[in-house]
Amino acid sequence: MSAIELTNLTKNYGKSRGVIDVSLKVETGMVMGFLGPNGAGKSTTINMLVDLIRPTSGQIKLLGLDSRRDSVAIRRRVGFLAGDFALDMELTAWQQLEYFGNLHGRFNRVYVQQLAKRLDCDLGRKFKSLSRGNRQKVGLISALMHEPELLIFDEPTSGLDPLMQAEFNKIMMECRAQGKTIFVSSHALNEVQALCDHVAFIREGRLIAVKQLEELNDATTKNIRVTTKDTKLLAALAKLPGVKVQNRANTFTEFTSTGDINAVLALLAKHKVQDVTINEADLETTFMQYYEDANV
Repeated sequence: MSAIELTNLTKNYGKSRGVIDVSLKVETGMVMGFLGPNGAGKSTTINMLVDLIRPTSGQIKLLGLDSRRDSVAIRRRVGFLAGDFALDMELTAWQQLEYFGNLHGRFNRVYVQQLAKRLDCDLGRKFKSLSRGNRQKVGLISALMHEPELLIFDEPTSGLDPLMQAEFNKIMMECRAQGKTIFVSSHALNEVQALCDHVAFIREGRLIAVKQLEELNDATTKNIRVTTKDTKLLAALAKLPGVKVQNRANTFTEFTSTGDINAVLALLAKHKVQDVTINEADLETTFMQYYEDANV
């Protein structure tokens, strides 16, 4: 059973673009990153997932249940953090979490305290007195405290310092090891690269690619620098498929190679070189390639 199944999901805002014919499956136990620029449709999709807004057409199933008909049952099994959540400013963080726990029908005080300790969050202060980062911590605890099967996050580490981001990542890896499913939208691409095993790209309301992270890394551009005086080698490199020369000086050439690098390595092995440096592009570079490629 898929933890998330979207079928021809569309949200029409009239003249404004929403989400257009999105179909996506997220299998149980998968960690899916959901990437796209501002206005691409990420938050709209997530808000439809948790039934905060209704689709114009299409179907959503979470944990095998219909998102509208079974919304109450789903909420008991899903942890959700919105990108722009708001809590009662006059309640302490503890009171707010206790309220949410009573709504869920379950409030594990010990686990809440453990999460607060790990995230260095003072639950005795009123929400209005908390910093942006500490408010985010309360939101994270509210999503995690009932130990849900499915976690849906929209920009989960926004406002957190690097230490807390690392602790959040550790908690997510523990959830993953327990077989839980995680769906996370984030602009922190290094975070997505650290957490996710699959990535979905959305642009202008349309899903343009769903890739395994390993597959994505294999297909990304490599930045290569070769130091050599062999002009025949440099000429041969420039003719290889997927190779683009970026910079050339007296003794070195810098170029990029997309896809399988074995052809480049095989050619280098046949010639005399003084030095070779190969750097794989990170997810941010890959992300930009997808949005700059008009043919995607």
